[in-house]
Amino acid sequence: MVRLIRLLIALACLAAGIVVGALNPQPAVLDFGFARATSSLGVIVLVSLLIGVVIGGLALAASVILPMQQRLRRAQKTDARLPNDRSVP
Repeated sequence: MVRLIRLLIALACLAAGIVVGALNPQPAVLDFGFARATSSLGVIVLVSLLIGVVIGGLALAASVILPMQQRLRRAQKTDARLPNDRSVP
């Protein structure tokens, strides 16, 4: 069921990307100062959104996921040091 929902969301995003690309066929130039990219406006918008998602994911990983993994490792080390005498009297 979860796979089906993910597939439907992916297809909806793909369809939205195709619509944005089709509705914005005007040529556009993106100037980085040291390089220039020429493409349609729809492609530039979609690539910009994709770059934003990737940067956001990296920021989330650096600020939330990595500290949580470190805390988990420390907790597992502490748990491994405790005696295994957990029998019920």
